[in-house]
Amino acid sequence: MNKVVLITGSTSGIGLGIAKHFAIHGYDIMFHGLEENGQEIADEIGEAHNINVAFSNANLMDPSSIEGLISDTVKLLGGIHVLINNAGIQFVSPIDEFPNDKYESIISINMNASFYASKAAWTYFKKQKFGRIINVSSVHGLRASEFKVAYIAAKHGVIGMTKVLALEGAPYNINCNAICPGYVKTPLVENQIKDQAKAHNLSEEQVVSKVMLKKQAVKEFVPIQAIADTALLLAKESSSTITGASFALDGGWSAQ
Repeated sequence: MNKVVLITGSTSGIGLGIAKHFAIHGYDIMFHGLEENGQEIADEIGEAHNINVAFSNANLMDPSSIEGLISDTVKLLGGIHVLINNAGIQFVSPIDEFPNDKYESIISINMNASFYASKAAWTYFKKQKFGRIINVSSVHGLRASEFKVAYIAAKHGVIGMTKVLALEGAPYNINCNAICPGYVKTPLVENQIKDQAKAHNLSEEQVVSKVMLKKQAVKEFVPIQAIADTALLLAKESSSTITGASFALDGGWSAQ
């Protein structure tokens, strides 16, 4: 039987890239996302790689919906072995103008959802003496930048959560690690470029060169393939001693 992976936010961006990579390596996949054609995306990948797939648009701001997402994964695909908490949203604003509802939404989706999903999957992982939790945090889980107070608070929180779950999971062959990408050319980052241009009064091209990639040693967006490769490594049976770690894939951004 193939191992089963649930990837939140896997119908676009980084999550979709990870899903395609896991499909190539024979994992059955529970896709999750808000795209209207999410089921079609899942089915196409399933057919292309001869794997079992399912799709959910569960509301990650609702703990009971997250619990349902985990139970649906087990019911539809026969189990759960790997949980990749990838879904995230962003909003850029100075703190004195930061809308309260945006703050609450970002904390809920970017951090709290990882807790509820991990908690719900934990029973299955513990019983089968195997589980892999991969939290897609951010280089902003390791370093801060202006105008992103909610996102950075959430991503720092995910790093702390990762460490705790690694410690608690060790006796049960459950590992937990965080991947911390720098800037990746995804729809979320495309929106950030527009928001940053407004906040800094710059052109979008200037935002990329003078704001986003300014601190990177390698002046390129991080390829999704590098993130997918790292996630696959962390999901393997052989990764049992790799736990509680944060992997910065950021072009040298955090090396300074």
